[in-house]
Amino acid sequence: MTTGARAWASLAALLCVLALLARALPAGAIDWQPGLALQQPWRAFSAAALHYSLLHLGANLAGALLVGALGVTARVPRHVAWAWFFAWPLTQWGLLIEPALTHFGGLSGVLHAGVAIVAVHLMLTATGRRRAIGAATFVVLCIKVLGESPWGPPLRLLPEWDIAVAPLAHASGLVAGVLCVLVAETIVRIRRPHGA
Repeated sequence: MTTGARAWASLAALLCVLALLARALPAGAIDWQPGLALQQPWRAFSAAALHYSLLHLGANLAGALLVGALGVTARVPRHVAWAWFFAWPLTQWGLLIEPALTHFGGLSGVLHAGVAIVAVHLMLTATGRRRAIGAATFVVLCIKVLGESPWGPPLRLLPEWDIAVAPLAHASGLVAGVLCVLVAETIVRIRRPHGA
């Protein structure tokens, strides 16, 4: 396994461990609250660990394992793992565009960021089938996010969930992931010696 793939897998594992540990904490102590964003910026990290039900936790733990496997299978380099790390808090900061979303918790936005990051990385750096897989993954992710109408009401009650869902978090994760991986890839290209 490459160094980058190990870093990616470690980040996925860290997200899972934090989500399990957060079960012991009161939601109000770690959730994302736009009113506290400047006074307690660490909530941009801690909110991803908070889950409002066991179903919510289980689904996101499974998602984290899948996104972890995606990055490992894609053999992402270290800068791509760093892009995912920076997309983690940026995903929550993106929720500031919807002030009516006064509380948020969960890994789903960060997981959407991870998928977007791997897909864009493959589109920019891979060739042949791997590039096609990256492009297909990105298109499917965009269709999913747009299909959730993230511009609608901030919270939705869906029959398959026992909590209210915030589709904007998925859109925010997608945007954060794309921005972070584009910055990471640009930095790598600038630092790469000419002709390399």
